[in-house]
Amino acid sequence: MKLVGVFLMSLIHLVGFSQSYTSYFTGSTTDMVISPTPLGGICMMGGASENDEAMKWFLQRAYGGDVLVIRASGSDGYNNYMYSGLGVSVNSVETIVFNNSSASYDPYVLDKISKAEAVWMAGGDQWDYVSYWRDTPVDSLINDGIANRGMTIGGTSAGMAVQGRYYFSAENGTVTSNTALLNPFDADITVDSTSFFKIPFLEEVVTDSHYDDPDRKGRHVVFMSHILQNYGVNAKGIACNEYTAVCIDENGLARVFGEFPQYDEFAYFIAKNCELDGIPTNPEVYSSGTPLTWNYSGEVLKAYKVPGTMTGTNTFDLTDWVTGSGGEWYNWSVDDGNFVEVLSDAPVCATSISELSGEEMSVYPIPAEDEVNVAFSSSEERTIQLLDLKGRELNRTETNLSNLQIDLSDLPTGMYQLRVTSEQGVSIRRIAKN
Repeated sequence: MKLVGVFLMSLIHLVGFSQSYTSYFTGSTTDMVISPTPLGGICMMGGASENDEAMKWFLQRAYGGDVLVIRASGSDGYNNYMYSGLGVSVNSVETIVFNNSSASYDPYVLDKISKAEAVWMAGGDQWDYVSYWRDTPVDSLINDGIANRGMTIGGTSAGMAVQGRYYFSAENGTVTSNTALLNPFDADITVDSTSFFKIPFLEEVVTDSHYDDPDRKGRHVVFMSHILQNYGVNAKGIACNEYTAVCIDENGLARVFGEFPQYDEFAYFIAKNCELDGIPTNPEVYSSGTPLTWNYSGEVLKAYKVPGTMTGTNTFDLTDWVTGSGGEWYNWSVDDGNFVEVLSDAPVCATSISELSGEEMSVYPIPAEDEVNVAFSSSEERTIQLLDLKGRELNRTETNLSNLQIDLSDLPTGMYQLRVTSEQGVSIRRIAKN
């Protein structure tokens, strides 16, 4: 609830270059100045209706300030929903509908972006967003807000599609998985690298939404192969089924919101299989009019499939693209235009501590029986996790000892992972128990 005496208003603001935009405003007209600087965050939704719990997370990141919705179609559907429908107090919600590209230079629009604590990009046609906002004061002000003012950024469908460093612009319309897989040179595959939004943890990411309606896994893999082949970057992918959301905090921890198990609501985190590091992994077959093959024994990509829950308890760590909870690992590949997905183990590929800092670490005996010994060449604060091959934590130890033993007696015979994190870096070792 707002304090008594605060002037609340809801109005339609029709001004600009020949009505280049339409404004719908709800809340206090007095700008809220937030101090200290908010932490920021990222929220991405897969389309269809919004996930309320993820939207609450987004609004809470505004720290009671001013929320701005920007879009190129539609009207004021977000205003009351965000302002009073979710129980999170904010100073105001304003929706600005860009009727054409000249709105990206309007002083009123730019002033509102420069003062917003959170910006939400609605669904629509992402080419409108790219052609209206890219290389204009709009993207510059949003990037400045993210970098310097703790602005939270979010969006659904098209508003998710434009958040990655690389993005499917849809300049020539959409493209299906089948079309993309059968010809990675199809004219509708418009994957762009021109500088646009600069969002932390998404520097090498291409996103996709509506992942289950229709199935878009195949085309997403084609996008990633295109980025590698044409830009020399092993791009990563983040995708959401409809009604599913990924919320990323200031530390790069992504939480997945949805209504699983009642509904099949999942997010996906996809990257080159780092167990293949040191091996060139450009597509084996990548030519015009020919089905894509990007295979490498069916293991070229690793995908972590995470169920979305009401509380966002399942997570994935975007600082290492290995550590997750609540999900399952898959191998993804393409063979002669056919997308292949196979349940798999977590990748074991992090750089060892000795390579990062000169420190030595030994793990013995291998294979182990009821316990495994870990020894370091120095003493410092470390977190030592025992994980199964799906990345689920079985044991955690915080210690500054240079030697310790980890009890394996209650675990069944099989393969496990030992993950060590310190200021020097991360090491993951695979261990076997007899």
